[in-house]
Amino acid sequence: CPSGTFKASQGDEGCVHCPINSRTTSEGATNCVCRNGYYRADADPVDMPCTTIPSAPQAVISSVNETSLMLEWSPPRDLGGREDLVYNIICKSCGAGRGACTRCGDNVQFTPRQLGLTEPRIYISDLLAHTQYTFEIQAVNGVTDQSPFSPQFASVNITTNQAAPSAVSIMHQVSRTVDSITLSWSQPDQPNGVILDYELQYYEKDLSELNSTTVKSPTNTVAVQNLKAGTIYVFQVRARTVAGYGRYSGKMYFQTMTEAEYQTSVQEKLPLIIGSSAAGLVFLIAVVVIGIVCSRRRGFERADSEYTDKLQHYTSGHMTPGMKIYIDPFTYEDPNEAVREFAKEIDISCVKIEQVIGAGEFGEVCSGHLKLPGKREIFVAIKTLKSGYTEKQRRDFLSEASIMGQFDHPNVIHLEGVVTKSSPVMIITEFMENGSLDSFLRQNDGQFTVIQLVGMLRGIAAGMKYLADMNYVHRDLAARNILVNSNLVCKVSDFGLSRFLEDDTSDPTYTSALGGKIPIRWTAPEAIQYRKFTSASDVWSYGIVMWEVMSYGERPYWDMTNQDVINAIEQDYRLPPPMDCPNALHQLMLDCWQKDRNHRPKFGQIVNTLDKMIRNPNSLKAMAPLSSGMNLPLLDRTIPDYTSFNTVDEWLDAIKMSQYKESFASAGFTTFDVGHSASWGHFSRTPEENSEQHPGDESTDEPNPVCGGLIAACPPTPPPGGPAPLCPCMSKLQVLHGPETGSCSEDHSSRREHPVLSNEKMPRASRI
Repeated sequence: CPSGTFKASQGDEGCVHCPINSRTTSEGATNCVCRNGYYRADADPVDMPCTTIPSAPQAVISSVNETSLMLEWSPPRDLGGREDLVYNIICKSCGAGRGACTRCGDNVQFTPRQLGLTEPRIYISDLLAHTQYTFEIQAVNGVTDQSPFSPQFASVNITTNQAAPSAVSIMHQVSRTVDSITLSWSQPDQPNGVILDYELQYYEKDLSELNSTTVKSPTNTVAVQNLKAGTIYVFQVRARTVAGYGRYSGKMYFQTMTEAEYQTSVQEKLPLIIGSSAAGLVFLIAVVVIGIVCSRRRGFERADSEYTDKLQHYTSGHMTPGMKIYIDPFTYEDPNEAVREFAKEIDISCVKIEQVIGAGEFGEVCSGHLKLPGKREIFVAIKTLKSGYTEKQRRDFLSEASIMGQFDHPNVIHLEGVVTKSSPVMIITEFMENGSLDSFLRQNDGQFTVIQLVGMLRGIAAGMKYLADMNYVHRDLAARNILVNSNLVCKVSDFGLSRFLEDDTSDPTYTSALGGKIPIRWTAPEAIQYRKFTSASDVWSYGIVMWEVMSYGERPYWDMTNQDVINAIEQDYRLPPPMDCPNALHQLMLDCWQKDRNHRPKFGQIVNTLDKMIRNPNSLKAMAPLSSGMNLPLLDRTIPDYTSFNTVDEWLDAIKMSQYKESFASAGFTTFDVGHSASWGHFSRTPEENSEQHPGDESTDEPNPVCGGLIAACPPTPPPGGPAPLCPCMSKLQVLHGPETGSCSEDHSSRREHPVLSNEKMPRASRI
């Protein structure tokens, strides 16, 4: 056969021209080779034209419903010359601030299937709430595997909404009597927000579900009363969040006692009750005797001050019966003993590091997987200790694990374990998909409802209540030290900095007179001045965290210096309400910022207050007034009478605003002229300035252009009774622009108990 033709086998058959998109390279060919970019599938006959891969699907339409998604699309424009077109769906989860996307887990459900779809549509469910996803819709055919190139695809980005909680998986009986059953259950695996309450449904087994009764409970335990003796009941429970009720759990069967069983149980417990009462009486007498002896001895002993301070660290606060008490690992003579006691040692073979996601004080922070024997593989965060460390650095690094290992609460970061018997030394914790709270809020500015933000604050307060009950003082509570998972659950973290606070350009600190670094913007005044850290100082910091959350990650006190912040707090200045902040929340912030620490609320009270707000969303509809007349409140600050000064320079010195002397001088304001014919409240200008004025300038309502517009214009006529005080420039610590007209407000009745910092040149947090 000549070039351009072929014959599959020897014989008398004629030569055949090469199929489309193929050619021969020599005479006597038995088949034609496909041109570049075209292929034959293994099952294609040699006389079939060569084909190529299809182009990408077109016109993708997505429809999100809470945590499920419907995708539809149109076929590719070019099918590649084949009819065996199918589609594959690639799912990627893209957590905020985590860099590259990762493949979705096995929990995501695809209907009818993920690969080999013949119809241009798919239903995807069981996605995580409040998570960004990217879906790639690949078009493939019989020659896709022959091509060295990846399949063509169309992609779509979606963000899931808040979903109702998943079903409760486990319910068990706590106790029972002839007419009652007490039940308890675990929290749903995927709460998808703050659990507001639970609804328990029950009915007699022999009756229909239509005869069921429901009981609501704010906790995961409930005692069901007024039941029939010796009767089997069917129980189901479901959780509720702001997104609504989740699915009911599976049916569980529990039976009340019969009269005979109850009588038998009482008789069996009678000796135990008598014995316990006697033992309790003996114990009470012993406690009284020991107390008397100890009180007498205390009169003759004086404890060393350092020992007293340490003792106070362990015994301060209210004790909760059955509550564990935090033990400072630095009190151990051998710090390694504290690590062994509170942290589980993990074999390095169980840990797989995948990528570096950040850097810490002691080394890198990575993401990876942990697979313990007999348990499923989980995603974890891994802190590593850099090589070349000193023994002190190793001890300080592991101290955080010794602290975290003592905590077990859903709003406190969970320690999985440590690796100390191999290199590098590691601390392994649960992985929080959304990273630190401050950066997460900045990346999602304005994306959450007030209820969702309050839910985050409630979680942080619950975690801090748990820590306070254990007598643990955090010392560095801030939004940057709160981590957020994929379900918007906030968890308190970063327990290694309570003793070791370093300088950081993004978080300047202040060295106290007693030594040590303190994050000024988040720290209570008594902690700054006297190094007195308590749960009450943590409450002050929590108020700042509230402000950070409601302002979507704004920097507290903006660009003020640390010394300015200290001075402002000492003079009772407080942060203003962020934009769109409910009045009830800002009032709670002000309560947290009480100067007397004894007047600040406890974390338990804060949790209760936030719970009430969540259960009554109407209480969050009243926005915090920025002041009467649509402006920020004035600072409650006494301004010296300007008539007692001869020059503007003297007056600026008196009100501690001497840095503006040059601005006033360059604007031509040098002296006061009380009898000036211009409107009261204006400064006297130099002769050169006055010569440039036009007729009628004296009665203008425009503000004076000094200090970048920070001087308020005064009303054109003085109030009855004589000249009013001058409207001065008070820098960004004071807003003197009055309601609408630019006049000075003298309405002290509308001022708050605490003066509030203004926000000249300030960002979103309080901008009108």
